[in-house]
Amino acid sequence: MLVKQILAMKDSDEIVTIGPDQTVEEAAQLLARRRIGAVVVSENGRTALGILSERDILRVLGENGAGSLQGQVADLMTRKLVTCVTGDDALSVLDRMTQGRFRHMPVVDDEGGMIGLISIGDVVSARLKELNAEKEALTGMIMGA
Repeated sequence: MLVKQILAMKDSDEIVTIGPDQTVEEAAQLLARRRIGAVVVSENGRTALGILSERDILRVLGENGAGSLQGQVADLMTRKLVTCVTGDDALSVLDRMTQGRFRHMPVVDDEGGMIGLISIGDVVSARLKELNAEKEALTGMIMGA
């Protein structure tokens, strides 16, 4: 299954972003309100500067306490983004996420502009659907259907 197909299966194509100058507290509130695990950091909603996850926020809270919530998103975000394109297959994306130990990956076009965001849950769900379809096809072949 390709990333293009995974994006098509998602309920929404919205990419939730936050500006780099906003506070970590604002980012945490956005994550909680939207019930999501990560937010893309962008000044224009199209070009990703970084990504900020719940894990990032919890890590800084554990290390520096509640005062760290007043820091800027830019100071905490992961700047080295790993991205994918619509033609990438689910297994390669899943492998990159597993190896990199992250759960969210921006999908970009040829110019590097964001066109979507996929989570490890999206990829696993798509892969399970693909495996189930293969199982059904093999079962049909065996049963002579």
